[in-house]
Amino acid sequence: QVQLLESGGRAVQAGGSLRLSCVASGVTPDSYTMGWFRQAPGKEREFVAAIDWSDSTGYADSVKGRFTISRDYAKNMVFLQMNNVKPEDTAVYFCAFRFLNDLSVNTGSYSYWGQGTQVTVSS
Repeated sequence: QVQLLESGGRAVQAGGSLRLSCVASGVTPDSYTMGWFRQAPGKEREFVAAIDWSDSTGYADSVKGRFTISRDYAKNMVFLQMNNVKPEDTAVYFCAFRFLNDLSVNTGSYSYWGQGTQVTVSS
């Protein structure tokens, strides 16, 4: 059973930076993809970024050039570096995991989810 635990969410002013972390437990060495999604109040959960086993990455248009996803294979961790954040980035950010090596933007493609970490950006 894969379990995901996010950390790093906090309140930050617009234009600032923060880094989210997610550690996966119960993972055996294999090809898998990890991603970040977010959900703002009253909105559906949406794709932010993903990274596969070969380090290919994908980003939502709204965060391209500002956010960077990376991973530490040895520690089964994935990170989201968020720079030049905007008030519209305010949301609960979720880490997600799937046992396939391809980048997917669909929530239904990911089998495991963390509990989420709150990011609040003030103007």
